[in-house]
Amino acid sequence: MICDILGAPYFGERTNATGLLLMIAELASYILLVIMGLVPIVNPFSTAPLFISMTAGGTKAQRNKTAMLACIYMAAMLIVFLLLGTFILNFFGISIASLRMAGGMVIAFMGFKMLFPEESTRDSDVTKAPDDPTSFAFTPLAMPMLSGPGALSVVIAMGAQLDSVQAAGERLLGYAIVAIGILISCFICWLVLHSATAVVRILGRNGITALTKLMGFILICIGVEFVMAVLKLNV
Repeated sequence: MICDILGAPYFGERTNATGLLLMIAELASYILLVIMGLVPIVNPFSTAPLFISMTAGGTKAQRNKTAMLACIYMAAMLIVFLLLGTFILNFFGISIASLRMAGGMVIAFMGFKMLFPEESTRDSDVTKAPDDPTSFAFTPLAMPMLSGPGALSVVIAMGAQLDSVQAAGERLLGYAIVAIGILISCFICWLVLHSATAVVRILGRNGITALTKLMGFILICIGVEFVMAVLKLNV
């Protein structure tokens, strides 16, 4: 997909204004393809209820900071795996299937913690300060919900495709296209999470508690589905 735009027409034939406009339009179309390949897999709308339930005890500033940090971590993870993903997995001997299964286990573990929270005494509730919602920015929001096994697999596959391009300039152009698509996808995720904070005022304490348990159960199902998908492929 990405490699198709890295041919001679951009560097040899399209020298006039019309050719430049066509080149920009085609580059934009491939950036859009990257976004369309990532956003449905990342699915920030499915992460929004989890974000709401995990940051309900924080202030508006903390929720906004958590959304920003989660998307920054997401962008960093995806770009690192775009550039080094194939090398990292090969170096440690990790397969995509193992990555997907590990992500499923993490998601299921977080779901169990949400569905069956630890009991706390009344005294501890008084003396213990609430958890900082920003601590959830990396796990589970950025990893594995936003930049989970599916998204990582997509960018690793794109990176492997770009590695096959011989010319360094064309390869760098391809990386730039994918990186821009990743950043725009992360911005879309930030918009979804940022707007989700308004729902906290509507749901209230009881609504958040119910939503937390519901999301915990859904996360367990998602995690099990990740694991089952790997097992089906290896049967």
